[in-house]
Amino acid sequence: MKYVFGVDVGGTFIKMGFFDSEGTLIDKWEIPSDKNLSGAQFLSRIAEDVKSRLARENAALSDCMGVGLAVPGPVLPDGSMPRLTNLDWGSLNVREVLSESLPGLRVEAANDANAAALGELWKGAGQGRQSLVMVTLGTGVGGGVVLDGKILTGVTGAGGEIGHIIVNEAETDSCGCGLKGCIEQYAAAPGLIRVTKQRLAESTAPSVLRGRADFSAKDVMDAVKDGDVVADEAFQIMCRMLGKALAGVAVTVNPDLFVIGGGLSKAGSIITDTVSRYYANFAFYAVRETPIVLATLGNDGGICGAARLVCA
Repeated sequence: MKYVFGVDVGGTFIKMGFFDSEGTLIDKWEIPSDKNLSGAQFLSRIAEDVKSRLARENAALSDCMGVGLAVPGPVLPDGSMPRLTNLDWGSLNVREVLSESLPGLRVEAANDANAAALGELWKGAGQGRQSLVMVTLGTGVGGGVVLDGKILTGVTGAGGEIGHIIVNEAETDSCGCGLKGCIEQYAAAPGLIRVTKQRLAESTAPSVLRGRADFSAKDVMDAVKDGDVVADEAFQIMCRMLGKALAGVAVTVNPDLFVIGGGLSKAGSIITDTVSRYYANFAFYAVRETPIVLATLGNDGGICGAARLVCA
């Protein structure tokens, strides 16, 4: 069996990865996510792409080890998914449904953040390690925990939901999850914007962001790099909260390293350096030296981790 497919299911696009059994990426492509399709129809579309790509190699299903899926929602150990963010699939068992269209192939599935963490351990920043915790800073704060090469999912699939660790009991605004004071409210892109606007309202210090009706998280990070005092105040709050959360995670699972990815990580080492400084202030001495590094796979983390689910 020569080939493996890694599929990263998103609300806008499905990323398809075609790998050999050693994990070398041979080809990748995207297909639009049609939100009008049911879960079964969606998976049937994926199956057709798998068959089409194998046909281009003059290969049969028997030449393929299987298909791994990274999906935007919790996946239970039996392959069932109670719900998906951004896709109205309803509840279904992805292993059973996709296997019907691809008989004989192994089918596995994992939450997309967990899959990205597994991908980074296999082919990214964590190569050569046995465990890591990945945090993705984007529209939300995602997380994935991999211990001894295996994803920690938990009983209900919520293992690794680092974004909803409470770091500020005094917070009055609500997180999207309904709680108050989640790390997502400070370290996600909208959270950084929210805190920056608060600091602008509370301060009279000059800022390139002052008076602007709207600005992005990238605008904030650019301002930080240019020495903007108000932007830096918000950034320091973000990194302090994240460092505090990771210190708690460290004494729970004691990973080899932390990996930070997602859109905000494109700002570079300023994030890992600053989070590391705060982390050291909060961390128990036995985990204080745990490295905090940037992810290296970028948008390929999900497809790579999904493929690893099959050939692990």
